[in-house]
Amino acid sequence: MDGALEALKREFQGLRTGRAHSSLLEPVKVKAYGTEMPLNQVATVSAPESRMLSVQVWDRSLASSVEKAIRDAGLGLNPQAEGQVIRVPIPQLSEERRQEMSKVASKYAEQARVAVRNVRRDGMEALKKQQKDGDISEDEQKRLSDQLQKLTDDHIKAIDEHLEHKEQEIMQV
Repeated sequence: MDGALEALKREFQGLRTGRAHSSLLEPVKVKAYGTEMPLNQVATVSAPESRMLSVQVWDRSLASSVEKAIRDAGLGLNPQAEGQVIRVPIPQLSEERRQEMSKVASKYAEQARVAVRNVRRDGMEALKKQQKDGDISEDEQKRLSDQLQKLTDDHIKAIDEHLEHKEQEIMQV
């Protein structure tokens, strides 16, 4: 269940909120040295301003590849190369785009809820099997099932809180 929550947090980091954040470029893959590599393995990403990312490419020959990879990543960004430094201005999000991002965040949250419920289902099945095999008593199975349900409810609540926070972040102008 904790894994589902961590995966949700990683997904949310990649969602654009209108403010520059270095994790925004994490999904970008660059064609370098004959293979595709994550951007963070060929450059340093920083956010010197609230609406600007700065990508410092380590190998000058990869600057154009990095610029192309950022442009083609589908993030709606338009990088500008200046030697080994690539500046990536973060445009203001339109209201329509904010609502679209909010829907994507809701989809990610629902996937996390489903993952948590799947863990609960597997746990319940394991408890029923243990009780059937005589490893634990019926009372013990009931007590452990209640604990598992409480754990599930806590994780679902945490997911909902993260979603609410992310939606507020996205809708903030």
